[in-house]
Amino acid sequence: MDPSISTLAPVNTPDTRHEQQRLPVTGIILAGGAGRRMGGADKGWLDWQGKPLIERAIAILHGDCTDIVISANRNMDRYAQWGHPVVSDLTADFQGPLMGLAAGMHAATQAWVASIPVDSPCLPQDIVRRMWQAKGGHDLVVVRSADHWHAVICLCRRALLPQLQRYLDGGGRRAQGWFQSLSLAGLTLPADLLRNCNHPEDMT
Repeated sequence: MDPSISTLAPVNTPDTRHEQQRLPVTGIILAGGAGRRMGGADKGWLDWQGKPLIERAIAILHGDCTDIVISANRNMDRYAQWGHPVVSDLTADFQGPLMGLAAGMHAATQAWVASIPVDSPCLPQDIVRRMWQAKGGHDLVVVRSADHWHAVICLCRRALLPQLQRYLDGGGRRAQGWFQSLSLAGLTLPADLLRNCNHPEDMT
């Protein structure tokens, strides 16, 4: 069963690159977490340097992705105001980012998908293109720092969806548990670019 999808008229998003330069990639913004360490806040709408985190995430993906899907489990109509499809997890209870990735892959239009979490505003503007250049002949690119995998910042073939769905149906939830058996390339970035906004103090 495909996730439910909602969309409204687009909000204008600046684009500094030509349409023809976009990659055959659907960008997926993972904004469906419970935000427990943020007191239950929907993190996409928290302020980051005067703008909501969702706006920053869209700007990161917009230049290099053919289209964007927002994976969210709350405030669906509000997210839809950005003019991109909004999908929700197929199961309730906030069961982790892989559920959001699967929902986004169901709705993707391109042969490749790139996912980023909504709470990583310091990612470089060309993160998708960097992953694309790093993939070589692999099916999956996962971003990492020197000592830690950031498993939901990734680029993968949409054709991996059945394999991911089997993993989820079998009770798997850990991203590293999903990709450990796949053909993957790693893209190493400085840790400061991979900063997550998990606690209120991280928003400053």
